[in-house]
Amino acid sequence: MPSSSLSSEPRQLVLPIHATVAPEYVFARVFRRLGIRHSVPDFHIEFRPFSSLRSNINLRGNRAQVRISDVLEEAPPIVLEALAEILLAQLFRRQASAEARECYMAYVFDPAVRRQIEETRRKRGRLRLLPAQGKYFDLEKIFASVNERFFKAELSCNRIGWSVRPSRSVLGHYDPAHNTITVSRSLDSPAVPADVVEYLVFHEMLHIRFPLERRGSRRVVHSRAFREAEKSYPHYRRVRERLAKLFFQ
Repeated sequence: MPSSSLSSEPRQLVLPIHATVAPEYVFARVFRRLGIRHSVPDFHIEFRPFSSLRSNINLRGNRAQVRISDVLEEAPPIVLEALAEILLAQLFRRQASAEARECYMAYVFDPAVRRQIEETRRKRGRLRLLPAQGKYFDLEKIFASVNERFFKAELSCNRIGWSVRPSRSVLGHYDPAHNTITVSRSLDSPAVPADVVEYLVFHEMLHIRFPLERRGSRRVVHSRAFREAEKSYPHYRRVRERLAKLFFQ
């Protein structure tokens, strides 16, 4: 019973189909075009009020249940066709075409669609964040200091705080929808040097300065400009080495 999911990330697309064609037909048509050696599933498509842009497909027997974010309900038919190819390729362990991936990514990176995605996340997503004042470090003070020293006090975020759980794999996260920065509670420790915590805050602040980009069919989280700016942090290599020893060895 294979299953697959897609969180915001497409063989050769055909001409756009008429907008009134049912999504189940779109998926069946793409399935046949891909030449998958399996009987055509009985597709059941639902547009769901997810808190983020996500879609998934699950195959049980010959019934394929597809759940798609309702943000995509008004997407042009060719975008739905691209999404169908991505999900089916993942489900049957194939490589989706660059054309399909690029078509999908171009749509979800359209400024108007991005605004809709972020507004949906603000309305439906739960923001779980502990206060900035930890046992050993105050993230608000660190943010203010970093902002003044490196960004001419030009950056702002709605909130910065510690994570609910002390993750050692995800040490920091910037959420553009809520404009918040989360730092893992694992860093709120006397064993962690102050410049390591400051560097993590600096890194997340760079995501405010250099937003997510699209390059063809790829999402670029850390652009070249981002990486170059990151290396301007004092003693960059030494701090990165300390971070690696503390959390990744």
